[in-house]
Amino acid sequence: MLESTKFPRGALEIIKTLQQKGYRAYLVGGCIRDLLLGIPVQEWDVTTSARPAEVSKFFPKVIPTGLEYGTVTVLFSDGQYEVTTFRSDERYVDGRHPANVTFTHDIHQDLCRRDFTINALCYDPQSKELIDDWEGQKDIQKKLIRAIGNPVERFSEDGLRSVRACRFAARLGFEIEEKTFSAIPKTLEITKKVAPERIRDEVVKMLAAARPSVGFELMRESGLLKLILPEMEAGFGVEQPLEFHKYDVYWHSLYSCDAAPADNLVVRLAALLHDVSKPECKEGYHFYDHDQRGAEAAEEMLRRLRFSNDEIARVSNLIRNHMFNYESSWSDAAVRRFMRRVGVENLEGLFALRRADTVAMEREIDDAYLQELKRRIQKVTEEEHALQVKDLKVDGKDVMKILKIKPGPKVGKVLNALLEKVLDDPNLNEREILLKLIKEHEA
Repeated sequence: MLESTKFPRGALEIIKTLQQKGYRAYLVGGCIRDLLLGIPVQEWDVTTSARPAEVSKFFPKVIPTGLEYGTVTVLFSDGQYEVTTFRSDERYVDGRHPANVTFTHDIHQDLCRRDFTINALCYDPQSKELIDDWEGQKDIQKKLIRAIGNPVERFSEDGLRSVRACRFAARLGFEIEEKTFSAIPKTLEITKKVAPERIRDEVVKMLAAARPSVGFELMRESGLLKLILPEMEAGFGVEQPLEFHKYDVYWHSLYSCDAAPADNLVVRLAALLHDVSKPECKEGYHFYDHDQRGAEAAEEMLRRLRFSNDEIARVSNLIRNHMFNYESSWSDAAVRRFMRRVGVENLEGLFALRRADTVAMEREIDDAYLQELKRRIQKVTEEEHALQVKDLKVDGKDVMKILKIKPGPKVGKVLNALLEKVLDDPNLNEREILLKLIKEHEA
């Protein structure tokens, strides 16, 4: 399979150049694993006996992304490639990084420091040599994630590796080998030391899997979920009304996440967390205000994991609005207020979340009401009715001039009052009419 692979030009150029200079160089890790699995390669990494300073001399565009660990990034027109020097790692001191890195000319020494057997494969596309010291090919055939050597030692070196094991299981559809999995709860104290940003990156990658539920359940069984997202684990065993739900809060959330679009991180996060506050809101079989409190809880959780402010705001918005109950009796003004509250740019995400929520209930999907609401939204959009203050045909300068006031809260208050009138009657959004309405606020 590898012999017939068409490798990217940049990767081949790097390996060819390094070998012509007298160094050994291979494609390594996940790219070889994915090629053997026949799935798209996400990153092409090169390992070499050349030192970072030497690699940097051979290529015109090089970024020193991790010199202390022997890594530079070489830029080509077809992409960027991480090039790392063969190395051995000494004692790890912070649960993530080795205290010292020793560069070596021995590829076999380099491979034994890696995390899992399926990632300790390297290949020379020039000579067609495949090196597999840890039987990674066999584990790929068995669909098994197995740590190299002693799994407790591997996870004690780097606390992120246990999370990566769960992520690989979700992404590849593999199982985690028994000894490897049993090492995770023994090394949770090491995982605690990992920076939130690194945990976030693994969660994001897990959410891109076909079934993120596989990874999150492995995290729950191993104790990682209670460490990283304890609010999610709290939903395990919390029953819901059988007339609507087949699963408890925890499993419903996981299956909602699975059903959400895999290419939409915000919707997948919202699906995962949309019921996160149900345990604390539970009164009998009711979960009062779980949407509002869930939005607040999601904000806190995502902030803890260092998601961007934009992602946090969009996820929170979807969760806060996911319980909308559209009926044909809604007036056009109600539709406009709904659009304003959610934000036109968030409507498709909200509808995707509603569909994922319904799929996870294992109920028959009847989205006729959604289609009707979409048609009404389209009508409002085509008629270009004002939905935000910026759509009004007057602005803050008009308010200040007529009312003879300086910039301040009252300007926004007046504009929002005008918008409320326009939402009820779009015909009022004419400049002369609005100027007259502003005068009503002179008192």
